[in-house]
Amino acid sequence: MTNTFRNGGAAVVETLRTHGVDTVFGIPGTHNLELYRHLTRLGIDHVTPRHEQGAGYAADGYARVSGRPGVVITTSGPGLTNVITAAATAYADSVPMLVVSPGTPRGLRGHDIGYLHETKDSTGALDRLLRWSRRVSSPTEAADAVAEAFTSFTGARPRPVHVEIPVDVLDEPWAGASPLPHVRPGPQADPSALEAAATALASARSPLIIAGGGAVNAAEPLKELAEHCGAPVVTTCNGKGVLPESHPLSIGASIRLRAAQQAVTAADVVLAVGTELGDSDLWGGTLSARYVIRVDIDAGQLGKNLAADVTLHGDANRVLTALAERLGPWSDLRHESEPGGLTPAAKARARALRDVCAAEARPEALTVRPLVEAVSAALLPDAIVAGDSSQVTYYGAMHFLPVERPNSLLYMPGYATLGYGLPAAIGAKVAAPDRPVIAMVGDGAFLFSVQELATAVALRLPMPIVVADNSGYAEIRDAMDSRGIPRVGVDLDTPDLPALAHAFGAYGVQAETPADVGTEVAKAFTADRPTLIAIRTD
Repeated sequence: MTNTFRNGGAAVVETLRTHGVDTVFGIPGTHNLELYRHLTRLGIDHVTPRHEQGAGYAADGYARVSGRPGVVITTSGPGLTNVITAAATAYADSVPMLVVSPGTPRGLRGHDIGYLHETKDSTGALDRLLRWSRRVSSPTEAADAVAEAFTSFTGARPRPVHVEIPVDVLDEPWAGASPLPHVRPGPQADPSALEAAATALASARSPLIIAGGGAVNAAEPLKELAEHCGAPVVTTCNGKGVLPESHPLSIGASIRLRAAQQAVTAADVVLAVGTELGDSDLWGGTLSARYVIRVDIDAGQLGKNLAADVTLHGDANRVLTALAERLGPWSDLRHESEPGGLTPAAKARARALRDVCAAEARPEALTVRPLVEAVSAALLPDAIVAGDSSQVTYYGAMHFLPVERPNSLLYMPGYATLGYGLPAAIGAKVAAPDRPVIAMVGDGAFLFSVQELATAVALRLPMPIVVADNSGYAEIRDAMDSRGIPRVGVDLDTPDLPALAHAFGAYGVQAETPADVGTEVAKAFTADRPTLIAIRTD
């Protein structure tokens, strides 16, 4: 059969290509073969993880690093349900992702007749967890749904979607044309609200900026505003690196720390950009502030968890640029300024807050900080680190791994899933082959997605995979101990990780000290395949 035959599969794949897709993640299956027929013809690369959940996490990492939507192809039934956790993770962290799957033939959905991979209501399940899920009934509808997915990623908060194409629709001949890309205009902040915000910032004596994941596309105007106002910048986990962490006004990803939360209370004006300030960021803390300006592309987020005096509904880049324009050229009649617009008083205030936050974070990071600092010393400034729901990430890398660019520490604080780090690192490396990429995870998280070592080997990625081994689930073990609960299910036997790496065809090393890890990380970046570097941290 010729690959130029155009059918429902072509309607989907040609529309993907029309919308700039050059890479997809997925696993071929009985029902999705007509999608695979057209990938090579259209020049779309395919990455085959060893589990659909890994495909979803890889697409997530790819999307964060590339700035383009990640695309996953699954088969029907278990292939689709396997990707649900990864897709729900993308929803929680506002990552643009399109999941494409086949479905039961037209007229058979919900009939419970034992059709292969038959699922009671797959679109209903996905629709409850993602922005939306659509089942189409013709090749033309399939093309339109894929195009609508890409439109949904523009002009609004990006969130994952799902398109289901019945297997008979994939087979059906199609002679149509792919819909052209359409960029949806985003909301425009109210001019009077912009004026009120600019006035408040111009007169503030002790301002503070909180930057979340919604600010990652606004690095330049955020930096300009911070310097203009002399405002320290504290970020959420997903906002880490929006302001380079070498900048004298950067406090780092410290909003969960009580010292940072107290600084919010002490500030006379707080500018919160692209963040819901939820419990996953605050870790049980609460925020109060005298005067709050909130910026978000999602109107529903503008009042959550911290009431606002001024709300600016719009894209962070455009809103902050408009604010900077209203504030005008930098000048400060209250302090003697230095070149670059930073006063000694502003730098001293930020330095004091940075020091007290670091002091608060150090005790929690006792077992992992030396490891993180050794790895950091081995990294180039443009390195990407993929973390996981592991202590080495949220106690260690989040505070003691400085990054200079947004989306350089990949982490999912909202859904806080296990198994994200390794496949996300693979997706990041596919998106940015010229940047060094490293996975740094705990042993519990690593074993959730260990099979993706095979994917990294198949792609011959020169990628270090650092596994901090504390023999189980240390965070939950500590929680059981603190509550007086007998330990159940948290003290686990770790396999011989270097031997396991060798079995997959990777290199494997057991490091004895953090310094050894740093040495091995540097070597791994020039290897011809991934290198697993294990170290005991308990």
